[in-house]
Amino acid sequence: MNPTMRKCRTTARCATRLAAACVAWAGLTVDATAAARRPNVVVILADDLGYADVGFNGCKDIPTPHIDSLATHGVRCTSGYVSHPFCSPTRAGLMTGRYQQRFGHENNPAWLPEDTKVGLPVNQTTVADVMKSAGYITGAIGKWHLGAAPCFHPNERGFMEYFGFLGGGHMYLPGTKGGVEYTVSLLRNKEPLELKEYMTDVLTQEAVAFIGRHKAEPFYLYLAYNAVHTPLQAPEKYLSRFAGIADEKRRTYAAMTSAMDDGVGRVLAALRDHGLEHDTLIFFFSDNGGPITVVPCSNAPLRGGKGQVFEGGIREPFVVQWRGRLPEKAVYDEPVISLDVFPTAAALAGAKLPDGLKLDGVNIVPHLAGEVKTPPHERLFWRMGGGVSWAVREGRYKLLKLNKAASPQLFDLNNDIGETKDLIGEKPDVAARLQRAFDAWNAELIPPLFESPKPAPKKKPKQPVGEE
Repeated sequence: MNPTMRKCRTTARCATRLAAACVAWAGLTVDATAAARRPNVVVILADDLGYADVGFNGCKDIPTPHIDSLATHGVRCTSGYVSHPFCSPTRAGLMTGRYQQRFGHENNPAWLPEDTKVGLPVNQTTVADVMKSAGYITGAIGKWHLGAAPCFHPNERGFMEYFGFLGGGHMYLPGTKGGVEYTVSLLRNKEPLELKEYMTDVLTQEAVAFIGRHKAEPFYLYLAYNAVHTPLQAPEKYLSRFAGIADEKRRTYAAMTSAMDDGVGRVLAALRDHGLEHDTLIFFFSDNGGPITVVPCSNAPLRGGKGQVFEGGIREPFVVQWRGRLPEKAVYDEPVISLDVFPTAAALAGAKLPDGLKLDGVNIVPHLAGEVKTPPHERLFWRMGGGVSWAVREGRYKLLKLNKAASPQLFDLNNDIGETKDLIGEKPDVAARLQRAFDAWNAELIPPLFESPKPAPKKKPKQPVGEE
């Protein structure tokens, strides 16, 4: 082919994609025949990953070159948040683009396959519903944790293809023993399958296969690794990379992180191999902060961890890549949140939202691209336990209440990312304004529909005869 002709065709394709994207960002429906291709969307979700346990956030003992490459070729969001400090509520918000407290999904669902109330309410529209209606192939791979009853199954919530497990976690190695929820069969759609290899590798293989099957059509892929959630398990091929880490738990955690990083690398390679890298918007973040009291992870320099509204529980390693559309090696400091995934994906797909559906997230592509200079959100909110614990962030300031007995605290995150200095006595007007904002938002919410399962009580050790 004549080089000039090749260049002209390439330019025309880029112009067509850009025009289609601009129409989508305007909120209009894009005719699939009128656009060369609407971009794919891939959401890669880690589980319980420490804020400081990736290279682009300063990790030294666990190399994460493939996850870091997303920051090299995309935008690192330094104030990237999720909508809750633990697993299932975050996923409910991600799936619906709405604060999950609006519809009562404020806790983790118990493993109750017969209970049709313990899960993501079936009256909620999901991002998969909307992307499917826009002509996208929708696939979910990995951890679901949005209800175990048949009505909550991913295939019933807009995902055309599913591979994974429905509970809050799973054993990683074939044949290892555990509770019912962590040892149930894997599912391909609704067909049970046996785990035969290391879980993280299996989920990666499925993601790569999905991309290969659907390389010729636009797709939305949700890849939800259970790594690095407990139990801490890894095969020797990953453990051997970290022989220099003396702490056994940290070594296993590092191996699990490395396996996930390898998986991200294989997904990125599949997109490149099929010529889709510039046609794909990729999100990567964790579902909540690292559980620092349970495993040897790090959320430094943030305070707290999973289960808390301190930054360590809700601020995540958060990167967005769309090569050729978003800037590379960029840093974006304004707050963004996992709720933004739904409206961003819908806008790029040119999808029509159901009448009356009000999303709390926004399309962040124009913000990350520098086309819109104002922050995506005036404020962000969090609530746990029906209001026992909560937080609100407005610009540099964050007001939070840690538990029922605690008093509210005010922090300036621009100068105190570690939330060490309470400014409520110095800036009562700021605290009062944020309190009013939280109260107004809280008044729009409903009580939790179900409670998180309580851990089984620990058995008391038998006392030797003759001792009290």
